Amino acid sequence: MVASRSALSRDEIVTRLRELIGSDKVDTDPRELAEASVDRFKKYTAVHGIFDGPIPAAIAYAESTDDVVAILRFADENLVNVVPRTGRTATEGGLETIVEDTIVLDGSRMNEILEVDPVDMMVTAQCGVPLQVLEDTLRAQGLTTGHSPQSKPLAQMGGLVATRSIGQFSTLYGGIEDMVIGLEAVLPGGDVVRIKNVPRRAAGPDIRHMIIGNEGALCVITEVTVKVFTYQPENNRFLGYLVDSLPAGVAGLREVIVAGFRPSVARAYSEEDAAQHFSHFAGGKAVVVIVAEGPQGIADATAEGIERIFEGIPHERVDPALIERWFDNLNWGQDKIDAEKREMLDRAHLGYTTEVSIDWSGVSELFESVMRRARTEFPRAADLTMLGGHSSHSYQTGTNLYFVYDYDITCEPREEITEYHEPLNAIVVEEALRLGGSMVHHHGIGKYRTPWTLEEHGSAFPLLSVLKEGLDPNGIMNRGTIYPLDQAENAAPA
Repeated sequence: MVASRSALSRDEIVTRLRELIGSDKVDTDPRELAEASVDRFKKYTAVHGIFDGPIPAAIAYAESTDDVVAILRFADENLVNVVPRTGRTATEGGLETIVEDTIVLDGSRMNEILEVDPVDMMVTAQCGVPLQVLEDTLRAQGLTTGHSPQSKPLAQMGGLVATRSIGQFSTLYGGIEDMVIGLEAVLPGGDVVRIKNVPRRAAGPDIRHMIIGNEGALCVITEVTVKVFTYQPENNRFLGYLVDSLPAGVAGLREVIVAGFRPSVARAYSEEDAAQHFSHFAGGKAVVVIVAEGPQGIADATAEGIERIFEGIPHERVDPALIERWFDNLNWGQDKIDAEKREMLDRAHLGYTTEVSIDWSGVSELFESVMRRARTEFPRAADLTMLGGHSSHSYQTGTNLYFVYDYDITCEPREEITEYHEPLNAIVVEEALRLGGSMVHHHGIGKYRTPWTLEEHGSAFPLLSVLKEGLDPNGIMNRGTIYPLDQAENAAPA
């Protein structure tokens, strides 16, 4: 828990917010405030109704950029911590309120699709537009963003950009950072900045990336413009292979990528992880899943080229219809979240993940070292019911590894995160950094991975620090997220 630096009382913060944006936009319902204090939708304590706080002072629902300006200007002048949010599908603690009397600034009511431009192939949407709504709107016009994270039914555009999200079709379309053309954001002092929509420019450093991935620690994203593509699902080609191990599967993906092929989906699952996703055909093997899409000629040529590559790799073919069936059930919505919460209560059981990135040459050692340490050094290894991983996003130079661990919980609810997730998360992060990889590929740093921010960036950390000091000199934006608290405290005035 971190003390508030504001001279205002909790009641005074609420009163001033109501005066600024209207009482109907300020929520102080105790249950809503408690739920707003956490973000890990699988938070074991929250499922048990335990909210140890600190509980925010209020949830402020912005309905316009002007509302965001008013809230941030007030917070900056009075040193009130602000945690911005939209879709609330974060997993790394970035939305948790660790500062007393925080304002949770919710942008979900800013939910208008402002313009679909089928000539210049872009769409502009406010921060609270759900990705699923945007995709449904675009697909009705034969278009798509190409962005499809598992959280698509719930995620909203501002949060996707703020967390540097990635989707399951990234090998073809890229991550959200490859899709964003321009955006609007509000800085802590209330200044509105707009980065214009242009195909490319060489006018100094790419200032989009000062904002993309800022996790609410620098500013609030209010509007985004992203590329759109022609939607041609009728040309999808589905491929599946059984191989001996995750490293063998990743080696096959490497051949596909470096040969110049760009399927939309390119995944390899370890035997353990495959058993829970493909139990009806995996048979104890690792599984490679690939989807080619685009114009028919490109999709066909991509699929044929991949099939030639796998002719030289020991494998068993999987019926494409089985892969297509899997493909149609990739995403999770509120129903799956509710099912997982019931499992937590009924079985004291939880599944969680840690994802990192690594060069091709480090994949085998990273995977094997994490498996070894988790099985031999994790004090509660006997409680693990599944330990595995998969690669789901690949590049010319390397890939990500998504470690998956399920466990039975044999401690008190308050101890779950420190007894299970934190030590397992630490093993994965430590091994990735030891081997020269990144501690996080796409879920963001949040508050759970800030202990490693300095090690992640090394001598380049001052560049990141300058952004915080320049954009948020009073240190009111989402303290403890991305920036270690001691660094943030040193940057902010007392």
